[in-house]
Amino acid sequence: MCGIIGILGHDDVADRLVEALQRLEYRGYDSAGVSTLVNGELQRRRAEGKLVNLRDLLERKPLTGRSGIGHTRWATHGRPCESNAHPHATDDVALVHNGIIENYKALRADLAERGHQFETETDTEIVVHLITDLLGQGHPPRQAVAQALEQLEGAFALVILFRGEEDLLIGARRGSPLAVGIGDGEMYLGSDALALAPLTSQLVYLEEGDRVELTRAGATYLDGDGNPVERRVTKSSVSSAMVGKGGYAHFMLKEIHEQPAVIGDSLRAHIDPGTRQVTLPPMPVDWKVVPRITMVACGTAYYAAMTAKYWFERIAGLPVETDIASEFRYRETPMPENGIALFVSQSGETADTLAALRHAKEQGQTIISVVNMPESSMARESDVVLRTLAGPEIGVASTKAFTTQLGVLACLAIAAGRGRDVLTAENERALTDALIEVPSRIADILDHGDSIDSISRWVASARDVLYLGRGTSYPLALEGALKLKEISYIHAEGYAAGEMKHGPIALIDDSVPVIVLAPSDGVFEKTISNVQEVVARGGRVIGFTDEQGSSHFDGLAEVCIEMPTVHPFVAPILYALPVQLLAYFTAVAKGTDVDQPRNLAKSVTVE
Repeated sequence: MCGIIGILGHDDVADRLVEALQRLEYRGYDSAGVSTLVNGELQRRRAEGKLVNLRDLLERKPLTGRSGIGHTRWATHGRPCESNAHPHATDDVALVHNGIIENYKALRADLAERGHQFETETDTEIVVHLITDLLGQGHPPRQAVAQALEQLEGAFALVILFRGEEDLLIGARRGSPLAVGIGDGEMYLGSDALALAPLTSQLVYLEEGDRVELTRAGATYLDGDGNPVERRVTKSSVSSAMVGKGGYAHFMLKEIHEQPAVIGDSLRAHIDPGTRQVTLPPMPVDWKVVPRITMVACGTAYYAAMTAKYWFERIAGLPVETDIASEFRYRETPMPENGIALFVSQSGETADTLAALRHAKEQGQTIISVVNMPESSMARESDVVLRTLAGPEIGVASTKAFTTQLGVLACLAIAAGRGRDVLTAENERALTDALIEVPSRIADILDHGDSIDSISRWVASARDVLYLGRGTSYPLALEGALKLKEISYIHAEGYAAGEMKHGPIALIDDSVPVIVLAPSDGVFEKTISNVQEVVARGGRVIGFTDEQGSSHFDGLAEVCIEMPTVHPFVAPILYALPVQLLAYFTAVAKGTDVDQPRNLAKSVTVE
């Protein structure tokens, strides 16, 4: 979602603001802008489209000033254009905003009655005028912001700059993340650690409802009630080197190739290599009395949860309900006593997932989160945090975050099986051995990516594509279709292969590639029967299977890509790779923006 940066610096900050915004491009955006104080007066530069347009504008019309704010906007209220781009400003106030002000229409009407005139279609401009109005009533900046925040409803992260205040920057968060960076005589505000990585490693993550008042000498933190509070300084492990492409053509390709390493790191954090036993953080859970796990997530993370449902039910005999976060709260589903609610997120800030977490907490559930960002809101509000060690993921289409989520969820399923006394130590070792083998098997797939690249030209020419799978391959079919849609803009659908005859088989003809994920597992023969139904109706099949399964595709598949043979338990992690690579190569063949596909944001921090 929108990217935010603020700097109180020693020297002119405009170039550093833009550099920080460049590190936030992965969040998705359609316009950008910066504002600085020039001789005490607020000056702005804004541009529609990519940051290169803002850079060109700054070359033609440079900005000086040691205090400034910047923003990349992902449009919510108001179309993408320069006038709707942030920062929004009056003569007295400039601010940037991530989130949605839900009561902006009522505030706008009230301000209009008091003579305020508006230039944009955005909810953010209302906040600028509200603070300006309070300043006009004689309130100093700190007090004006405090009173304005009391009137706002919704989710937001705000960074605010004032005319004549060279040594003041105010930030506030409610529902959207914001971090303070501590420098040597400089202070910073940013959406996340990536924005601040080259500036400082000393970070403070604001808590829900916090307000912070920055000067170059330091920070004053206030909670939602306006009381001074202390906030913990953490050392960020994110470096500027971690957000480079490392010689790859795209971040997505780099992140695909990082998977053997990061999956290995994530597994080593949860499996004792000597005993081959899963070792997790202390949990306030008696697995024997847990009646149900409710798993909630969005997008690709939801497909990780769907996969884990099979594992928990098969390995631990534990019923699982999965739900999309944006729907979960509104069903008002009863939640059982001693239940676990498990949430999966790369950022730990996804607005719908975070709201679902809070709802489940109110229902008395034990909260477990699988997250990649240990200082995120979800991590801080959970009873148990299981970290994925994927590192920064810049490409909008999730790759290594997904497979590390699968690895961690697999470990948790094994722990649940042992905790419920339905999984023997011998079986646990067999499953952990299979997991430990995954990184090297993934490396084998990456070494033979050319065969997947070769079929991407055919897929790139298609208007529609179908993905089929059964069992744990069904969520992978959904994930494969999502990846293709996200970055190539080809319409694709994933189906449980057995459901084809209940409607989707009507779509089959010789122009629709049908991609089948079929490891040799307990439902393989059923999958082959479904493939035969597709071929009988003129369907053209691309099969992904192992050595044992490949002979069954003879005469059925136009192309069969042979995968390494692995334990069926870990097949979903392995089979994520070909669908990622196929989507990537197809998008490259079509010439789309692989890392920043249109209309998408990496971290969705508004509902």
